[in-house]
Amino acid sequence: MSEELRSVILFDTRTQQKRPFEPQQPGKVLMYVCGVTVYDLTHIGHARVFVFFDVVQRFFRHLGYDLNFVRNHTDVDDKILKRADEKGVDPLELSARYIEELDRDMQALGVERATSEPKVSEHIDDIIEMNKALVDKGHAYEVDGDVYYRVESFEEYGKLSRRKLDDMEAGRSGRVDETKQKEHPFDFALWKKSDDDQLGWDSPWGRGRPGWHIECSVMSTKYLGPTLDIHGGGRDLIFPHHENEIAQSEAASGEAPFANYWMHVGMVNVAEKSEDGEDIVRKMSKSLGNFWTTRDVLGGYHPEAIRYFMHTTLYRKPITYAVENLEEATRRVQYLYTALKRIDETLQRAEYDSDENLPPDSRLADGFTDLVEGFMDRYEAALADDFNTPNALALIAEVARAINEATESDSAPSDALAHTLVLLRKHLVDAGSVLGLLERDPKTALDEIRDLRLKTMELDPKVIDEKVAARVQAREDKDWERADELRDELAEMGVEIMDSQQGTTWRLK
Repeated sequence: MSEELRSVILFDTRTQQKRPFEPQQPGKVLMYVCGVTVYDLTHIGHARVFVFFDVVQRFFRHLGYDLNFVRNHTDVDDKILKRADEKGVDPLELSARYIEELDRDMQALGVERATSEPKVSEHIDDIIEMNKALVDKGHAYEVDGDVYYRVESFEEYGKLSRRKLDDMEAGRSGRVDETKQKEHPFDFALWKKSDDDQLGWDSPWGRGRPGWHIECSVMSTKYLGPTLDIHGGGRDLIFPHHENEIAQSEAASGEAPFANYWMHVGMVNVAEKSEDGEDIVRKMSKSLGNFWTTRDVLGGYHPEAIRYFMHTTLYRKPITYAVENLEEATRRVQYLYTALKRIDETLQRAEYDSDENLPPDSRLADGFTDLVEGFMDRYEAALADDFNTPNALALIAEVARAINEATESDSAPSDALAHTLVLLRKHLVDAGSVLGLLERDPKTALDEIRDLRLKTMELDPKVIDEKVAARVQAREDKDWERADELRDELAEMGVEIMDSQQGTTWRLK
């Protein structure tokens, strides 16, 4: 069965080239993705990583692969200790709260759960054991209760990020912590000494807590084994986090490589105005004051519009967060749901309105054969080429255009057209599902999008309905001047009037 699965091509960060994906076991995928440090709400950079690897997860399973996907929670970290101290709460209580908030935001975005979502706090014994192994093998050493990894003991250190220790040391310019008695300035902490009033656990080196990097080496190997098929995360993790993971994992297990493929998601930039009024793009950063949480964005935009926006740029490239881009994504999602709604309305006119009452098998309507019969193969090929979501969206748009053209008439469709529309609807929904799109009832989704847009535009739908009703009355009274005034008022509000034989409706431009 595994030989029949579609092959996938991945861009591997380590080799800096596309490579055919060859899992260690045919038909099975072992994937580990770094989660977040849970001391605050997630931001849209985190969301982009979660959404992308959600697509990876969905696509592998869509193709029939058996995927074991592990994504961790960093619930023990110095940032958590600092925030908990500021708030006067227990660090593990703080991290547990923000794990709940993370789950809430990702569920809202339609991100499916990983196979396993382990926490650092639940794997302290495993972390101590790996640290002991690294010390015993000469790859780590203890200094006054702290344990450090000896980077010079690992000859291939820097092979992922393509950095050399000598070059990094020459250019460090005070950026490396040298307050400890480390053998080399780039040696990094595996275990940190905890004060009596700090979170900590007993260990052979005294009371302490894990360093940042060791957790992922421990949890990935515990749940997936010494060699991963795919390791992923944000691009900002390449160095030092993923570089250090490689050093720890391969030194501890004695097996290489730690991961056969490395996938990294590009950063989120923000479109802004400079002090001179010029359009600029800057990296999103709390220090720059251009920081957006996932919840901020969900407050103004539909979850599927956010996902669509993220799919418009190849995952490993930077993406620019801008209101204009999210509004365009919103319009595109509206367009897709409208296509589904038009199919449903057209089928109802032919009295095909349920799974039990569909058109009989029939020939396809003229001009649709290539689109219907070849669509899913072309769609899967687009995503199999290093998850090219922009190309996948273009193919989805092609189907939506065909649907809109085929449903222009208000008359009942022929059996051939009805049969064709059923197949096109299935293609659109199946393709959308891989990207986390078109998973709602069309009317529900369109209402949700409309309500969010009304909220962000600060418009009251009751006021709009009243103006539309007044315009209808003016037209009935043949008061054309008043009808035109009301139409213009609505247009200034961003509302478009649509008159038809069925009545007058409105939509947001």
